Formats: sequence, C-alpha cells, structure tokens
Amino acid sequence: MFFWFIGTAVVTVWFVFRDPAFDYRLLLVGAVLPAVVDAAFGGARVLHSVTFCVVLLAVLMLATPGRKPIRKMLLGLPIGLLLHLVFTGAWTNTTVFWWPFAGWSFDDAAHPVAARGWWNVPLELIGLGLCWWVVDRAGLRDPERRAWFRRTGQLMLPVGAA
Repeated sequence: MFFWFIGTAVVTVWFVFRDPAFDYRLLLVGAVLPAVVDAAFGGARVLHSVTFCVVLLAVLMLATPGRKPIRKMLLGLPIGLLLHLVFTGAWTNTTVFWWPFAGWSFDDAAHPVAARGWWNVPLELIGLGLCWWVVDRAGLRDPERRAWFRRTGQLMLPVGAA
C-alpha cells in the first residue's frame, strides 16, 4: 500500500500550501515510512503514534531556528508522517495513536493497513489515480521536469488552477 499514501499526501500538501518551492521528496518518505517500518515489527508501533510525529516536528523546529532552507526541506518528513496517520486511520487505535499516554504497551496492535483488509484495493487504486493526476498536472512525463523534481523536490504544479 504505497500509492494511497503518496497520492493523498502530495495532493493534500499541494492544495493546502500552494507553495511552488515545497520539497516533496521527504514528504513522500514520511508518507510511506510508518507503513514500511512498522510492518517490519508486525504491527502498528511508535511511527503510528501522534507523539512521535509531534516530537520529531519539535526537534526539527528547535534544531533549525530561523528561515533556513534546510528547515523547509526537512519539514516534509513530519508533515508526511502526520498525513500518513490521517490517511491510514491510525486514530482508531487509541493504544497506538496516543502512545505512551495511553500506556507503554502496543498490545500486539494490528498494522492499520493489514487491518483494513480488502479495502486496501480500492484505496490503492484511488491513490494510483491521484499519482497519475499529479504526474499529468506537474508535467512529469517531460524528462526535464523529472530531472528538476529529482534535483529540487519541487513539482511544477499550477498554483491558480485545480
């Protein structure tokens, strides 16, 4: 389950921020990281906790005071992690979502993606459609635009149109 998280994260950030200088590379990493890392542990763990996301954001903000370019680039990671929590429905498991405030144990919590079962199929198809839409809108079929994205992380999405 990757396209659902990638597509929803990119489209959400584009519609909310409308920032042509936003670096989407770490957003993409953050959007899929909890699914990959926590799957290795066999269930939802720390990366599906809002505490982890908030602490990471706070550390990032404290470590990069001012309007530094590195701060702007790194902000994509906690934003991607938070969007993963939104689009995975992680809040439905109080034990994991509010860890450690709801207790230190994860009680063998199921991974949210695995818990959804067959619903992952239509969600992944929707995500694939969103990714296709982004590729089309950002002109990523053009080799120069793909090279620009790899180099800067920026998508040349139209700011004024939906």
